[in-house]
Amino acid sequence: MSVIETRVPTQSASRYLQQLCKHWAHKMDVSFTPQEGTVPFKDGLCRFNADEGGLSIHIEAADNATTSRLGRVVIEHLQRFAFREELAAPVWRPV
Repeated sequence: MSVIETRVPTQSASRYLQQLCKHWAHKMDVSFTPQEGTVPFKDGLCRFNADEGGLSIHIEAADNATTSRLGRVVIEHLQRFAFREELAAPVWRPV
Protein backbone atom coordinates (compact mmCIF):
# COMPACT_ATOMS: atom_id res chain seq x y z
CA MET A 1 0.00 0.00 0.00
CA SER A 2 1.27 3.46 -0.92
CA VAL A 3 -0.11 6.60 0.75
CA ILE A 4 0.70 10.25 0.03
CA GLU A 5 -0.65 13.54 1.38
CA THR A 6 -0.40 17.23 0.62
CA ARG A 7 -1.99 20.46 1.73
CA VAL A 8 -2.88 23.28 -0.64
CA PRO A 9 -3.32 26.68 1.05
CA THR A 10 -6.45 28.44 -0.24
CA GLN A 11 -9.38 30.38 1.15
CA SER A 12 -11.68 28.46 -1.25
CA ALA A 13 -10.95 24.93 -0.04
CA SER A 14 -14.57 23.92 0.53
CA ARG A 15 -15.65 25.19 -2.87
CA TYR A 16 -12.85 23.30 -4.62
CA LEU A 17 -13.55 20.13 -2.63
CA GLN A 18 -17.19 20.22 -3.70
CA GLN A 19 -16.33 20.97 -7.34
CA LEU A 20 -13.85 18.09 -7.49
CA CYS A 21 -16.27 15.65 -5.87
CA LYS A 22 -19.18 16.70 -8.10
CA HIS A 23 -16.94 16.36 -11.16
CA TRP A 24 -16.08 12.74 -10.35
CA ALA A 25 -19.55 11.87 -9.02
CA HIS A 26 -20.70 11.37 -12.61
CA LYS A 27 -18.48 8.28 -12.88
CA MET A 28 -17.90 7.09 -9.31
CA ASP A 29 -19.72 6.63 -6.03
CA VAL A 30 -18.41 9.84 -4.44
CA SER A 31 -19.45 11.08 -1.01
CA PHE A 32 -18.88 14.59 0.29
CA THR A 33 -19.88 17.40 2.61
CA PRO A 34 -18.55 20.96 2.50
CA GLN A 35 -15.69 19.85 4.77
CA GLU A 36 -14.86 16.27 3.68
CA GLY A 37 -14.95 14.25 0.50
CA THR A 38 -14.07 10.73 -0.66
CA VAL A 39 -13.48 9.71 -4.26
CA PRO A 40 -13.05 5.96 -4.85
CA PHE A 41 -11.03 5.82 -8.07
CA LYS A 42 -10.81 2.48 -9.84
CA ASP A 43 -7.23 1.99 -8.67
CA GLY A 44 -7.06 4.08 -5.51
CA LEU A 45 -8.84 6.26 -2.98
CA CYS A 46 -8.69 10.02 -2.54
CA ARG A 47 -9.87 11.86 0.57
CA PHE A 48 -10.26 15.62 0.86
CA ASN A 49 -10.54 17.76 3.98
CA ALA A 50 -11.28 21.48 3.75
CA ASP A 51 -10.88 24.12 6.42
CA GLU A 52 -10.50 27.88 6.43
CA GLY A 53 -6.77 27.64 5.63
CA GLY A 54 -6.66 25.12 2.83
CA LEU A 55 -7.42 21.78 1.26
CA SER A 56 -5.75 18.60 2.51
CA ILE A 57 -5.52 15.73 0.03
CA HIS A 58 -4.85 12.09 1.01
CA ILE A 59 -4.34 9.41 -1.66
CA GLU A 60 -4.05 5.64 -1.18
CA ALA A 61 -3.23 3.09 -3.87
CA ALA A 62 -1.51 -0.24 -4.34
CA ASP A 63 1.87 1.19 -5.40
CA ASN A 64 3.92 4.39 -5.65
CA ALA A 65 3.39 4.79 -9.39
CA THR A 66 -0.39 4.76 -8.97
CA THR A 67 -0.40 7.21 -6.05
CA SER A 68 1.85 9.56 -8.04
CA ARG A 69 -0.41 9.35 -11.09
CA LEU A 70 -3.56 9.93 -9.05
CA GLY A 71 -1.86 12.86 -7.32
CA ARG A 72 -1.11 14.45 -10.70
CA VAL A 73 -4.69 13.90 -11.87
CA VAL A 74 -6.19 15.45 -8.72
CA ILE A 75 -3.88 18.48 -8.83
CA GLU A 76 -4.51 19.04 -12.56
CA HIS A 77 -8.24 19.11 -11.91
CA LEU A 78 -7.83 21.33 -8.85
CA GLN A 79 -5.79 23.82 -10.88
CA ARG A 80 -8.52 23.93 -13.54
CA PHE A 81 -11.16 24.76 -10.94
CA ALA A 82 -8.87 27.28 -9.22
CA PHE A 83 -7.95 29.17 -12.39
CA ARG A 84 -8.69 32.51 -10.71
CA GLU A 85 -5.92 32.05 -8.15
CA GLU A 86 -2.37 30.85 -8.31
CA LEU A 87 -2.10 27.84 -6.02
CA ALA A 88 1.19 26.87 -4.45
CA ALA A 89 2.81 23.82 -6.01
CA PRO A 90 1.85 20.78 -3.93
CA VAL A 91 4.51 19.01 -1.92
CA TRP A 92 3.49 15.38 -1.55
CA ARG A 93 4.76 13.47 1.44
CA PRO A 94 4.55 9.74 2.03
CA VAL A 95 2.52 8.65 5.03
